[in-house]
Amino acid sequence: MGIQITPSILNADLARLADEVARIPSADMVHVDVMDNHFVPNLTLGVPVFESLSKATDLPLDAHLMIEDADRWAPAYVEAGAASVTFHIEAVRAPVRLAREIRAKGARASMALKPATPIDPYEDLLPELDMLLVMTVEPGFGGQKFLDLCLPKIRRTRELIAKHGLEMWLQVDGGVSLETIERCADAGADVFVAGSAVYSADDPDAMIRELRAKAEAAS
Repeated sequence: MGIQITPSILNADLARLADEVARIPSADMVHVDVMDNHFVPNLTLGVPVFESLSKATDLPLDAHLMIEDADRWAPAYVEAGAASVTFHIEAVRAPVRLAREIRAKGARASMALKPATPIDPYEDLLPELDMLLVMTVEPGFGGQKFLDLCLPKIRRTRELIAKHGLEMWLQVDGGVSLETIERCADAGADVFVAGSAVYSADDPDAMIRELRAKAEAAS
């Protein structure tokens, strides 16, 4: 697939979601942050709004579930139209079973790691996944500063993906901008979530093209 830019709508105008997504036609996916005010200290949207958004755009939706009890709720997001569903390893009881259920329902299965969660204990899970998300900020809020301490984990994850010969995507989310995307691409990431960098730009779609060019130059 090469480099993919997946803007987060967390920093968009949530009262005009369909219009905001229409401003980013060159996005590869739309990253939708689902928060429950339990796993993270913020509350966003749930299945009904997600399903409405899926009917309002032809772009694939990437559901990032920052919620407790993801084992129960993740399949509902596939049914609501998600092309990819990401659960946090810190919030699931049966990650292999959940990944297989997501895949069986027709979506890509993805697992996320908070900044302090290492990848090595989960090496054996990688073949069950289509994407691995390394959070480069603490999940919960947009507009945070990129954490450089996550770069070695991105490199290590890429090494493990190569070791097992997997066709996995490696996503980063948090503080991704024109100033940080090259470091992430150089470390091995190929899918980039950018929220405030895209939606604070005068032309969000032009910003997507700039981010893509920077990442491609560094990868």
